Amino acid sequence: MRRGTFRDDTVDYAAVGGTHASDLMQYPPERSIPAEESWRLGSGEERFRTAGDALLSWTAQRTAGLSVQDVRPASGPAYAGVSFDAEGNPIAPSTREVEQRFDAEGTPFAGPGMTLRLRGRVGGMRADAELRVISVTEQARRIGLVLGTVGGSVVSGEELFEIDWREDSDEVWFTVRAFDAPNSVLYRFVPWLLKRRRKELFARYLRAISPLYATPL
Repeated sequence: MRRGTFRDDTVDYAAVGGTHASDLMQYPPERSIPAEESWRLGSGEERFRTAGDALLSWTAQRTAGLSVQDVRPASGPAYAGVSFDAEGNPIAPSTREVEQRFDAEGTPFAGPGMTLRLRGRVGGMRADAELRVISVTEQARRIGLVLGTVGGSVVSGEELFEIDWREDSDEVWFTVRAFDAPNSVLYRFVPWLLKRRRKELFARYLRAISPLYATPL
């Protein structure tokens, strides 16, 4: 089951849903720098379910040292919009209603159209931005979400987080895919800092979701 995609004019970049594109690394949105990493988390359904719940309850962000604040559902009726399959092709979303879940602190799990505020530091620089949940995926063997920047960040762009339970091997894999365009003057003139920031974020996300790491960075 897939819980749809939310799209409106409040994000601060044009290529909404671009992280679903299979050719993102070859053809990223204009001015942006793409990145992608995948890690094996283990195998089996239990590992898949545990990682998926962690992902949708903001564990990747929190354990990466970022504070998740002011999580708000979509205003008005949620728009189901267009979803995407594993190859990035648009498909009709499920119309099934999904009961809202909450973590132990009472924060709602990710849902399409939600907005949230992230605060923290990455590589010694401020990481403070408002984000929108562009899409949420919950299928028998794939769980994921996409976050897009709304404003206030040193970069604009999108992050995709996905947990895959592969039928051919029973292995569970965690993939993060993103594209960033610099907003700050420093990142515009020193682009390698943007790549370093992304590399550190990816490493933190891995530590957050992987059972190989017992404590965050």
